[in-house]
Amino acid sequence: MDNLYLADTLIGRGRRMGAREVEVYIQNSRNLTVRVRNEDIETIQEAAAGGVGFRVLVDGGMGFSHCNDFNDRSLNDTLERAIAFARLTTPDEHNRLPDDMPHQEVEGLYDPEIARLPMEKKIGMALELEAYAMKDERITHSSGASFGEGESEIIIANSNGMLKTYRSSSCYVGVSVVAEKGDQRHTGWESCSRRFFEDMEPLEKIGAAAAKKAYEMVDPRMVSTQRAAVIFDPAVARSIVGGIIAAINGERVLQGASFLKDAMDEVFASGLLTIVDDGLRRRGMGSKPFDGEGVPAGTRTLVEEGVLRSFLYNTHAALRAGVESTGNASRGGFTSLPGIGTHNLYLKAGPHTPEEILANTQRGLLLKGVTGYGINPVNGNYSGGASGFWIENGQISHPVQGLTIAGSADDILRNIDMMADDLDMARSFTAPTFRVSEMQIGGA
Repeated sequence: MDNLYLADTLIGRGRRMGAREVEVYIQNSRNLTVRVRNEDIETIQEAAAGGVGFRVLVDGGMGFSHCNDFNDRSLNDTLERAIAFARLTTPDEHNRLPDDMPHQEVEGLYDPEIARLPMEKKIGMALELEAYAMKDERITHSSGASFGEGESEIIIANSNGMLKTYRSSSCYVGVSVVAEKGDQRHTGWESCSRRFFEDMEPLEKIGAAAAKKAYEMVDPRMVSTQRAAVIFDPAVARSIVGGIIAAINGERVLQGASFLKDAMDEVFASGLLTIVDDGLRRRGMGSKPFDGEGVPAGTRTLVEEGVLRSFLYNTHAALRAGVESTGNASRGGFTSLPGIGTHNLYLKAGPHTPEEILANTQRGLLLKGVTGYGINPVNGNYSGGASGFWIENGQISHPVQGLTIAGSADDILRNIDMMADDLDMARSFTAPTFRVSEMQIGGA
């Protein structure tokens, strides 16, 4: 049976069974993973999965149930359970399904050529990537390399007239290697994910990057506790930006559990900080025509030159706040209810090169690795373990490990004083290199 027809049929069935509003979320997916280690094939795994999730409203109560069986009896039983759950839950005037709204199609979400690649080529790519990463004599061990691919079809329908679908694909490669010296052991990892196979980076470049991350951390030295500049590598920007995004989650704001809950249209950060969420980027890894409820995705500036411009909402949170959904309902698949998330999130690039930022830093830390949770979205405090490279007189002096960095979101965000131009727009969560003029660095 055609899944669009099935979704429409199930909407009508749910209404006849007593639900005031019915949502049907159908997902079909296929995934392949090839993993090699030390020139041997460790695993080849391929799996296909699919299922249906039902969200229903009865007298203001909401129920949800799902199944991975498209048998008519299973679908009927699952729909009955969702309706029974809805009758047991507390009514909420904000329980509503979104109306049908036209959305914009996104170019470049599905590449049929990925599935057509011979298995020998996929295995060969993983083996070749491992070989490139092991090429440097400073690399002593391989932790493995992999090739993966996936594709999915999403259908969302509801009793307000919505019936939408899109198809997407992706592929990736990744490798992890180890550099050892005496009792030191440092791991380097690098990967590349793309919507289209033709956009993949050269394997030699990926392998060399993984090797460098391993061997460049050999012989770290400690520094004394002090206040100094911290340059955030793009790979660790999430520790700052992730806290901001969590703090502008509409549900958290409504709960009062956000350090930015009262900051709308106010300056809370450096004028160099602009954050955009773009759901419509061509071939973007986070792109989709509509969110997890069928609300059209779009391009939204969340922070504009240090000024907070938008919170993030799904339909339920938006109704509670008395605003429109921002099209940011996130969903883990047919087994989950809508949460709130982003699409392709990026910090706007600045005018400097990373080399210029480094040269203009007399003393400080080039941050390459962090542990901990970054900015706490509730109180704005920041603390975590840190590793990277120590800078003296505008040059890298030596690697460092075992440090801590700390500060408040207010101090950190307002003291971003340099922003680089090295923005990799192929990633779904990305930022350029940027510098915080001063932070507390804990060392020896």
